[in-house]
Amino acid sequence: MGKKVKKVQTHTILARVRAVLPALRASERKVAETLLRNPEAVISKSITQLAEDAGTSEPTVIRFCRKLELSGYMELKLSIARELPSGAYIHENVAETDTLPVVFHKLFMAAGEALSETLKALDVGLLDRAVKALAAAGRIEFYGQGGSAVVARDAYHKFFRLGIPCSCHDDPHMQVMSASLLKAGDVLLAISHTGSTRDILESVRVAKESGATVIGITGADKTPLSRLCDITISVLSKEAALVLAPMTSRLVQLAVIDVLFVTLAMGSLGHHRQQLDRVKRALIGKRF
Repeated sequence: MGKKVKKVQTHTILARVRAVLPALRASERKVAETLLRNPEAVISKSITQLAEDAGTSEPTVIRFCRKLELSGYMELKLSIARELPSGAYIHENVAETDTLPVVFHKLFMAAGEALSETLKALDVGLLDRAVKALAAAGRIEFYGQGGSAVVARDAYHKFFRLGIPCSCHDDPHMQVMSASLLKAGDVLLAISHTGSTRDILESVRVAKESGATVIGITGADKTPLSRLCDITISVLSKEAALVLAPMTSRLVQLAVIDVLFVTLAMGSLGHHRQQLDRVKRALIGKRF
């Protein structure tokens, strides 16, 4: 049994970490020391990455969070983010004193940098495997929650035009029910920037048990989601904002969806041209 941690009343999360440090187990102390060395870096790390950096495990990170009287890892990240300067709390590149033109410039530069970094780092072989799986799919399901639900909906908006049976779900109950009905030859494309959304992970497990191929789009190479997926596409974004809607990460995810869609459509254009033409003709009457 580990030592019992006395209840501490401190104003900052880092002060709380220092206060409980002597009473932590050795493995939990490794997490605390890793956090204290560079607390801002933790905001952009997945729970898997922090565990590896500390030389421990994900359950140890969770136990450490509970010792701080936090509900879990996400609350730890939020607590650290609250202690950043107020501008950075909204967006990691923005300062409280920035004017509108400066904010405009910084946000556009951040978006360009995220796209550029992903372009340089993304494994084209993984994209090719994903396209081949999607091309052979009898059915494609898109899952996302919160900000990632917007990306999942965009993917559905594109892929259904190819005449492939598709659906998109952002409700966790619908996700797990539809996942249970998938079968071998079907594809689930799950989108989660953190890669640690519990409902998404549960639905992915059910889909794999059903025999489906799972493609994941996530914000890091090492996340709980990436361990479950057959194909993991990691997008790079330094996004650390935890209280507002996703920004740069969403843009990179959308770009990856575009790459998958265009490559699939071009590779079988002769087969899908009729469906695409029918969709275009159906829209004519909706415009002046």
